[in-house]
Amino acid sequence: MRAGQAAGEAAGAAAPSTLPRVLSALFYGTCSFLIVLVNKALLSAYSFPSPMFLGIGQMAATILILYVSKLNKIVHFPDFDKSIPVKLFPLPLIYVGNHISGLSSTSKLRSDLSFNLEGYTFVLLNDIFTAANGVYTKQKIDPKELGKYGVLFYNACFMVVPTVIISFSTGDFQQATHFQQWTNFLFVFQFILSCFLGFLLMYSTVLCSHYNSALTTTVVGAIKNISIAYIGMLIGGDYIFSVLNFIGLNICMAGGLRYSFLTLRGSSKTAQPEDEESALPESRS
Repeated sequence: MRAGQAAGEAAGAAAPSTLPRVLSALFYGTCSFLIVLVNKALLSAYSFPSPMFLGIGQMAATILILYVSKLNKIVHFPDFDKSIPVKLFPLPLIYVGNHISGLSSTSKLRSDLSFNLEGYTFVLLNDIFTAANGVYTKQKIDPKELGKYGVLFYNACFMVVPTVIISFSTGDFQQATHFQQWTNFLFVFQFILSCFLGFLLMYSTVLCSHYNSALTTTVVGAIKNISIAYIGMLIGGDYIFSVLNFIGLNICMAGGLRYSFLTLRGSSKTAQPEDEESALPESRS
């Protein structure tokens, strides 16, 4: 009987319940949705010319928040040693690729998704990096190794300096420092908000990858993108209606929602046989 109970407890520990999976996916979707809205305002409405500089701000916010939290013993992750780069690789490269391609696609695409070669190239790269990021993040967040906070902190630390160098060499950094809106309080507030949301997005991505599959994280991101397109039909003023475009958006949204429903229903069904199996030894005793 004890062996059956132990097996049931182990199975329950290995498979998260439905509630954490749903909440982590909603948290990720909400953070991803909000940061796209804020970034769209910065990069389009204010015409901020430096998406890479914005990414640097988000990395710096992540490093600062986690470092201060570690000093105050709010979160815990291992101190740096020479084995950490080996444990993380290639996640930092995927992380910065995902970051920059996402910001660049936000600045290049219109809400009606009308064809733009540069914009769609960034979208394709972002899809690839997002999928790879979900897979490798799930592998790297072992609590016995770096844990989720260690992965977030060292990811940002390893990539912020190379990103600054690239930003300088491409003129992105110089464009940001000469931008005329730094005296505009509303712009500065939204820039700081974007940096904070960048940290929340990275944290929610790790949580969603921990409780769900990498595919689920990717699909939630896709649903977010379609939701942004729906909102862009009503606000923003850059949506041009066409029948094929509208049908395509609805097919994408329906497919994403259908996958989410089947995933959650499948997880609840797998939980029921485990409960029944653990109950059998008790009834026999």
